Amino acid sequence: MFVSETQVRVRYAETDQMGYVYYGNYPMYYEVARVEAFRKLGFPYKNLEDMGIGMPVLDMNIKYNAPGKYDELLTIKVRIPEMPSARIKFEYEISNESGKTINQGTTTLVFMKMENGRPVRLPQVMHDLLIPFFSEKG
Repeated sequence: MFVSETQVRVRYAETDQMGYVYYGNYPMYYEVARVEAFRKLGFPYKNLEDMGIGMPVLDMNIKYNAPGKYDELLTIKVRIPEMPSARIKFEYEISNESGKTINQGTTTLVFMKMENGRPVRLPQVMHDLLIPFFSEKG
């Protein structure tokens, strides 16, 4: 399993009138975590785009446990629980500064050839970077 963590500080514009993170902003935090996970893996998302591959979201599930608040530093842990093929699943856990899990979610994305909108398999270069995390030794 591949695991990565990144942090974001809640900006005022991301909150509602009560000073809580507006519920619609959590998918943006998921995206930040995915992009940073690829960067840490050694294959920035831009490399996929340069190869003509996009990753549209196929499905998303979100569970809100507690509110994020203005100016909190949130930690977003993202996991890739299984070796991807034409689809890639991500699991997210967002915690606040005191370590409390405030949000959990999953997304499934599809590798897609941008020129024709057709699904493609995981690029070999990404396969080679991810396989050590899913082997018996990893």
